[in-house]
Amino acid sequence: MPIGKLAALYALTTVAFFAMDLVWLSTATSRIYQPYLGDLLSPKPNMPIAAVFYLFYVIGLVALAIVPGLKEGVLVGALWRGALFGLLAYATYDLTNLATIQGWAWQVSVIDMVWGTTLNTAAAAAGYFAGRWLGLGG
Repeated sequence: MPIGKLAALYALTTVAFFAMDLVWLSTATSRIYQPYLGDLLSPKPNMPIAAVFYLFYVIGLVALAIVPGLKEGVLVGALWRGALFGLLAYATYDLTNLATIQGWAWQVSVIDMVWGTTLNTAAAAAGYFAGRWLGLGG
């Protein structure tokens, strides 16, 4: 896989992932996170740290879900890997918080794991189609 096309795939997937998560967070924070977590939430998110998260996280999604799906030439390969990656990553975060942070709501963990699975599946689909558009895959 040519490095230039891989970089373009990464960039396009990052934009798709961030756009979908931004919509979710802008609508869910006041309806879900704030009511359940209250003072546990920072009044203002640390955007530089959030940006670092997105940049690192999408590397995993591209490497572990999208590229294997493209190599197989089958969308469903990217989808199930994206779903699994999202579930495992979000479960790691949410269940660790549930186990270690007093006042962390189990409802937030369940909702967030469902969202993480959904988001990663959708971003894997977007990345797969971006990869095909770039001429990658079988």
